[in-house]
Amino acid sequence: MDESPVAGPAASTVDPPRVRRTRDRRGRGMRGPGILPTSLGTPVLRTARERFDALVLDVVTEVDDRWHRQLGIVEYAVEDTPLVPDDWAAETVPLSSLIRGRGSQPTRLVLFRRPIEHRCESRDELHALVLTVVVEQVAELLGMDAEDVDPRYRS
Repeated sequence: MDESPVAGPAASTVDPPRVRRTRDRRGRGMRGPGILPTSLGTPVLRTARERFDALVLDVVTEVDDRWHRQLGIVEYAVEDTPLVPDDWAAETVPLSSLIRGRGSQPTRLVLFRRPIEHRCESRDELHALVLTVVVEQVAELLGMDAEDVDPRYRS
C-alpha cells in the first residue's frame, strides 16, 4: 500500500495539542516547582487535618500545663472517626474517648476530628468545642467540675 499523504481537506487536520499528565504515576507524590511556596516568606498551606491537630495541640497544652501534676502522664491523640459497632443505637457519634491507664500504660484521651468538625460552622466554634471536649474529659479524670478545670468552659 502507498503510505503517501492524501491531498484535500482531510490532509489539513491538525494533531490535537498534547495534554500534560497530572497524575502521580509512580506513587512518589507531587513534584516540581508547582508545590513550592511562591516566596520564602509565604507559608505553605496546611490541610484541614494539620490545622485541627494544631488547634488540639494548643488547647491541650494550655489545659495540661495547668493540671499536669494532678493528671500524671496522659497521651493525647486525634483520630478521624470513632470505631462504632454495626449495631450502634445511639443517635449521636462520640466526640472523644477516654481510656484510663493501667499499670505502666498511660491514660489516653482521643479526640475524633470529623464528628467535631461536623458540628462547627466557624473556626471560633471549632476552638470552643475542642476546648469543651478536652476540659470535660480532664474534669472526668480529676473528678472535678469542668468549670473548675478551665474558666472558659461553656456547657
